Amino acid sequence: MDKHQPISARDLVVRTYPDAVLRSKAQPVDVSRSDTQAVVERMFELMYAEEGIGLAAPQVGLAWRLFVVDVPESTREPVRSASPEHGLPSATRGRMVYINPVISEPGGPLAKSEEGCLSLPDIRGDVLRPRDVTITAMGLDGKPFSQRATGLLARCWQHEFDHLEGVLIIDRFTQLSRIKTRSALRDLERR
Repeated sequence: MDKHQPISARDLVVRTYPDAVLRSKAQPVDVSRSDTQAVVERMFELMYAEEGIGLAAPQVGLAWRLFVVDVPESTREPVRSASPEHGLPSATRGRMVYINPVISEPGGPLAKSEEGCLSLPDIRGDVLRPRDVTITAMGLDGKPFSQRATGLLARCWQHEFDHLEGVLIIDRFTQLSRIKTRSALRDLERR
């Protein structure tokens, strides 16, 4: 899509593997674009319809460095870590938008957890990621902000940031998960 032509947000749909846009590196977003708010609203709509917790612009066909998340508090992992040395959030308190994000300061041991992806329906596998990370981005208001998180929120940021780099969870699966999902992945490629 032309980066200067307005986007019709209502035409956006979740793209699935092996769509080429999922393998393209996204470009910085001009926050002053008149269609950014409508695109963000449509992305949340699509994410909630698919019961996801995050969605990156490339997943709706836009090579924009933008993603949205809404990571709910779970009973296993409260918004504030039970670990006093952390005190880091592991969930959002509602909808969050990250424009032109940068992830830094990975910390803690690598944690293995199962991940799925709206662009890879019915494919799930284990991925190793740093437990804690910092994100710096702009909000819809164009103001920069920085946050640090742990647990599911940190994992979600890293997953969505990977989409901006053209990286999919299948690239990060453990060897066993790659073997287990090989057949399902081939089925997606044939569709």
